[in-house]
Amino acid sequence: MEELIRTAAFQWLEKQYALSGGIFPRKLLEQGFYFHGNRITLVGPTGIWKPAVLELPLSITTTTNSPYSDSLTEDGLLRYSYRGTDPYHRDNVGLRKAMQQGVPLIYFLGVEKGKYLAEWPVFIESDHPESLYVNVSIDKRSTLLNEGSQAPDQVADAEDLYRRKYATSEAIVRLHQGEFRIRVLTAYKEQCAFCRLRHQQLLDAAHIIPDNEEGGEPVVPNGLSLCKIHHSAFDQNIIGLNPEYKIVVREDILEEIDGPMLKYGIQRMHGQEIILPSRRKDWPNQERLALRYQNFLEAG
Repeated sequence: MEELIRTAAFQWLEKQYALSGGIFPRKLLEQGFYFHGNRITLVGPTGIWKPAVLELPLSITTTTNSPYSDSLTEDGLLRYSYRGTDPYHRDNVGLRKAMQQGVPLIYFLGVEKGKYLAEWPVFIESDHPESLYVNVSIDKRSTLLNEGSQAPDQVADAEDLYRRKYATSEAIVRLHQGEFRIRVLTAYKEQCAFCRLRHQQLLDAAHIIPDNEEGGEPVVPNGLSLCKIHHSAFDQNIIGLNPEYKIVVREDILEEIDGPMLKYGIQRMHGQEIILPSRRKDWPNQERLALRYQNFLEAG
């Protein structure tokens, strides 16, 4: 029964991920879903969460205002702090048992108030009661389809651990990208800065300066909330944005004759001002815009 509930929880997360564009509202996670008449909640008042129907924790959470210090270890695993200072608190014992039994959990990361990212399956790889933390790996979701959870008392072999460490490093990158996306979309009230489209699943956080260049830090003033079409047009220098926050369409595109998407979705935006965040500190950085706009002019 326990394994069936975890499998159902993972499947529910997959569906919600597709519907929400990867951003999970806390209220949704608190409501959870029903399984054979039992309500399965995915988060609760404590960071280590176990629904009443389960014997072991289902999820672990790092919140924006957490009193604990969760971080990465030198070998690329996630260091997750115990609850409190008692190694034998039931929640901490639950994590220890999950490690011993190879049970998969869910990891939630709170970014903005009420907005979470999720990674699953995660595994407790090692327990450090003397220092009040466990080390956690994040595996690929495909392993759930291929292997399911491990049998009780089955310890991950060296190949499993190597795969999980590699998958964890990839997951950490996704989480950082997801944090940037949530913060940018929140600043722009979850709409495209160019066209006001509000469908979250169709919105990206576009970098003004690419993240592989100097000045490309994942901070809100280096971001724009754009729908996927305008993000692509911005990246391909079809649309530019000058330091005065006005949209500039490349000259050859302005002269092109095509269907209504080009006419209404791009050409008519020429000269319009973008939608700006309500907080001035979140506005696009004008120095970054000037550098990006110069690249746009040179590309044209």
